[in-house]
Amino acid sequence: MPQLSPLNWILLFILFWSAVLCMSVLIWWSSKTFFSSEAFSSKAPSENKWKW
Repeated sequence: MPQLSPLNWILLFILFWSAVLCMSVLIWWSSKTFFSSEAFSSKAPSENKWKW
């Protein structure tokens, strides 16, 4: 291992865990179930339930 300054070790630590977090978020996002708007359009009431 080369001699790195403590700041470089901290930056490498942050870079590693941010990469792990980004990859886990991408895996979660790709496996997430997406609901299409056509499925909700048939069940939606015709009148507006919001008073604004």
